[in-house]
Amino acid sequence: MRHLLKGISWIFTSLLLVLAVLPFVLMLITAVQETTRLSYSIDFSKLTLQNFYNLFEVQNFGGALLTSTIVVVLACVMNIVVCSLAAYGFAFKRFPGSEGIFWIYIVSMMVPGQVTIIPMFVMFKEMGIIGSYLSLALPVVNAFGVFLIRQFMYSIPPSLVEAARIDGATDFQIFVRIILPLIRSVLVALTVFTFLTTWNDFLWPLVSLQSDTTQTVTLAVSQLKGSFSTQYGMVMAGTTIAFMVPFLVYAFMQRQFVEGVTSSGVKG
Repeated sequence: MRHLLKGISWIFTSLLLVLAVLPFVLMLITAVQETTRLSYSIDFSKLTLQNFYNLFEVQNFGGALLTSTIVVVLACVMNIVVCSLAAYGFAFKRFPGSEGIFWIYIVSMMVPGQVTIIPMFVMFKEMGIIGSYLSLALPVVNAFGVFLIRQFMYSIPPSLVEAARIDGATDFQIFVRIILPLIRSVLVALTVFTFLTTWNDFLWPLVSLQSDTTQTVTLAVSQLKGSFSTQYGMVMAGTTIAFMVPFLVYAFMQRQFVEGVTSSGVKG
């Protein structure tokens, strides 16, 4: 009976794995063919890399990749700097009411992003930064990063910080020389979260970008669909590139990402 249940479990898991992989197989098969329809069949006479060539030569996909790369780097840097400094203040620089302020800050995570789009658009427009790289990166800096890093910082013994203060170290020196090396894994996890969120964002770039010449990868892929017919080979080629970049980033940082996420809930 035990072996039967184990076999059923293995078969069920295998079926789920196949169902999860099938969309990616369809994407890759279509990306290397000149076709206007989606099919799992392969026509060897239509195999070509022309779809990828047309993406960069005709559709200016390289510009979209550059825009997304700049925005992602800017978002990751800002999120790490702002959230780590805020988390340090909440974890080691307690003041009356700090806990209440922190939880009010956390409540902002419950507000759907769609609710803040119009106020954010108006605010950025008044500031004169709407449509810029900064306007695309700023919304990613939020309470989630502060919460994640703060929880991780609770695993650091307070005596370590107090010993550094007794030795005459300033808060900035403690943060840079002691705290940052200890929270490296959670910073990697936050970087991966920020990268995926920014790279895959579609709604905010669609609303905020005012020029057709400036596009992110998600917008560029969405506009590959024609008015009368759709070259699904080119669409899937763009989708493949858009998918491979975050996939490779996650694969490269997987160990640090898992370590940072699991360790952030040790205390607090």
